[in-house]
Amino acid sequence: MAKDFTKREENYSQWYNELVERASLAENSAVRGCMVIKPYGYAIWEKMQAILDKMFKQTGHQNAYFPLFIPKSYFEKEAEHVEGFAKECAVVTHHRLKPKSNGEAGLEPDPDAKLEEELIVRPTSETIIWDTYRGWVQSYRDLPILCNQWANVVRWEMRTRMFLRTAEFLWQEGHTAHATKEEAIEETKKMLDVYATFAEQFMAIPVIKGVKSPNERFAGALDTYCIEAMMQDGKALQAGTSHFLGQNFAKAFDVKFMTKENKIEYVWATSWGVSTRLMGALIMTHSDDNGLVLPPVLAPLQVVIIPIAKGEQKVKVDELSLKLKAELESKGISVKYDDSEQYSMGWKFNEYEFKGVPVRVTIGARDLEKGVIELFRRDTLTKENHSVENLADRISALLDDIQANLYSKALSFRQAHTINVDSWEDFTQKIEQGGFLLCHWDGTAETEEKIKELTKATIRCIPLDAEAEEGFCVYSGQPSHRRVIFARAY
Repeated sequence: MAKDFTKREENYSQWYNELVERASLAENSAVRGCMVIKPYGYAIWEKMQAILDKMFKQTGHQNAYFPLFIPKSYFEKEAEHVEGFAKECAVVTHHRLKPKSNGEAGLEPDPDAKLEEELIVRPTSETIIWDTYRGWVQSYRDLPILCNQWANVVRWEMRTRMFLRTAEFLWQEGHTAHATKEEAIEETKKMLDVYATFAEQFMAIPVIKGVKSPNERFAGALDTYCIEAMMQDGKALQAGTSHFLGQNFAKAFDVKFMTKENKIEYVWATSWGVSTRLMGALIMTHSDDNGLVLPPVLAPLQVVIIPIAKGEQKVKVDELSLKLKAELESKGISVKYDDSEQYSMGWKFNEYEFKGVPVRVTIGARDLEKGVIELFRRDTLTKENHSVENLADRISALLDDIQANLYSKALSFRQAHTINVDSWEDFTQKIEQGGFLLCHWDGTAETEEKIKELTKATIRCIPLDAEAEEGFCVYSGQPSHRRVIFARAY
């Protein structure tokens, strides 16, 4: 199946696009810039969604749903917000079509159905939610509000790539309201930790927690916290963000409350989100030239059992296979027993390998006579023979080992491609090789913009664990007190 599959070193972008389609994760739709997420791809997203949803609820959040359409006037109430999203907005101007007036075939907007106020198809929901919260909050007793919604959003992207950047994508967005600044900041950091835990423990992706520079903040936020991951081509990918919004939206939408001291104050806000972009991160962190590689906890199918036997021999193979399947399922492991006859053994091996199934179990009649079974692990492409005894326990342990190995491998890659850079000459050379460059920065937007203009590298984040270190800006030579991470990014 993968004989003519593009290699990563040949063309990383083409490798990615081919993998997404050939692993049946997604395909381009008839609508330019949009994608169809296919069942196998959506099954992975569902697992991500279920785990994150549980984590959100464990931290006290509840799900709600808010409208897809947002009055244009709402966006105009928060100046920084409207400026940040204006170029990406899709706008609804009419609520009805009619046959073309010139007699030609087709439809056109009915001038009698022009909306009194144009509606924005949500690119994010701060404005509609904060207009709603005004009716929910009167007293400190109504706080905090801890809401999340699972939804789709539209941002009219010109250059798109499935999962990484599409005009419409799926995500979750949390929006919370608090009585104090301290509570809101604590919430912002707490949700960043939730995202980091999810990325590392479930996606097996090591991330760096940090805060964005003012230039890279979310439009309307006072601070944007993020988790940054490194892909196999050395580029960064922003895997999640958590925003401290201060009182900007509360003031724009007049959301006030009575304090315990009987004073009227504006509430404090946060928002935070991750999207189907995580699917792109998963693919680009772990997959290889043989196709998709999945962490077991997110794999729709964790184990596939393939029999090699015919006639009377197959009866014994079937018996053992179905027994093993039941034992694995009792441990919460998803299993498929593929004894279909329309495809060859070689085709099946290639198919499940390409789709990233973590463990393949091959049960042959001859092997059964010897009392051993062949196990194949997708992460290392290696095989081992194991006794029929305690086979389910071995497979369970193998899945845990694969999960840990994928994280370890990704961490080693990031560490090997993260370097300190102290001169502009070195910067311009090293950035071409990819990776994270830890550099001093003078803290000015002008320097940040100039570096981006000259090298296409941006400040990915100021690491939260960055230690104070005196030095000089890699570009301007001005004094600096700590290093930040520069990289090219998706």
